[in-house]
Amino acid sequence: MIADINVNRPEPIVTEQQLELFYRATNVKHTIKALEAGKPVLITAFYSNGLLLLLELQMHLKSKFPNSSFKEQREYRSQYRKLSNLILIEIRDHKLTVKKAPSIGWLEKFYPENDHFFLTFPQIQGMNSSWQWYKNGISIPVLRNKIHPYYGIYFPTRFDHLVLFDNWLKRYQGSKKTAIDVGFGSGVLSLQMIQHGFQKVYATDINPNAIVGLSEFMGTTKLSRKIELDFGHLFGKWNKQTELIVFNPPWLPEAHDTEGIDNAVYYNKDLFPDFFAAAKKRLLPEGKLVLLFSNLAQITNVSKEHPIETELASGNRFQLERCYKKSVRAASSKTKRDQYWRSSETVELWVLTHISD
Repeated sequence: MIADINVNRPEPIVTEQQLELFYRATNVKHTIKALEAGKPVLITAFYSNGLLLLLELQMHLKSKFPNSSFKEQREYRSQYRKLSNLILIEIRDHKLTVKKAPSIGWLEKFYPENDHFFLTFPQIQGMNSSWQWYKNGISIPVLRNKIHPYYGIYFPTRFDHLVLFDNWLKRYQGSKKTAIDVGFGSGVLSLQMIQHGFQKVYATDINPNAIVGLSEFMGTTKLSRKIELDFGHLFGKWNKQTELIVFNPPWLPEAHDTEGIDNAVYYNKDLFPDFFAAAKKRLLPEGKLVLLFSNLAQITNVSKEHPIETELASGNRFQLERCYKKSVRAASSKTKRDQYWRSSETVELWVLTHISD
């Protein structure tokens, strides 16, 4: 199956278009006006020139968009994404052509057939960070070993919800024959369940990079026989009933069409109704349905609706066994965004069971 999956990668840009050039002596205001007019700009000479232009662009946008609310931050990020993705950098023979540039292994891994093309500077930044995480690994407090997250997948940078789940697994008294992990991402929840004695975990994801990444991470070890992967929406091909279904869904409703890794952050209106309908068929009569969620959308006034509470109130499928909550740790002093809501944020672990007949 893995050989048939094409990973998501930044699409190589091949252009004959005349590009605006940017180097340290270039007029920054002129360059930003060119970006706002939709003209692509090529970083030349040094890699640091790209960092300089992004910094100037951030300062320019912050003067236009206040940073006093969650919605304003969304507007700022939308404009920043649009304009920064017009900033290009050249690649030849799988290396960046500018001086003092990082070495990024993904370029050779993802583009063996391309020896000359362009990518946007933010894409290169993302690939560089991803390569370092992949190469060096990341320690997760609830796991014994580091994970090596693949490019283009969601992996946790906050661990409150993982601690909540780990504590619940320690108290879990049910059967540990099988479980289903819906939307496994970097595989942390699946690894937690195996670590706590589950014999088999069936894990699904709609992101091909998640499938390829976790398969590569497990290799031919015992894990590859204990965690079985499927590339598919929600439950994919898994139709058999199981003792435990685990779902760590996106925590925010989408404000626009999403794709790629954004699907791990924002949910559409059909996700929860479709999930609960499918989960009803796949949960054994005495099984547990566990969802990890947050009150983030409510405290930031993005949405008043809580999709799990909505299901419990009107879905007529599941009942609440218990909801565990944990206050989120304060944001780091290094965090640049105004995260005033963090003092009110809680992560939630919902345990649902079938409604008794």
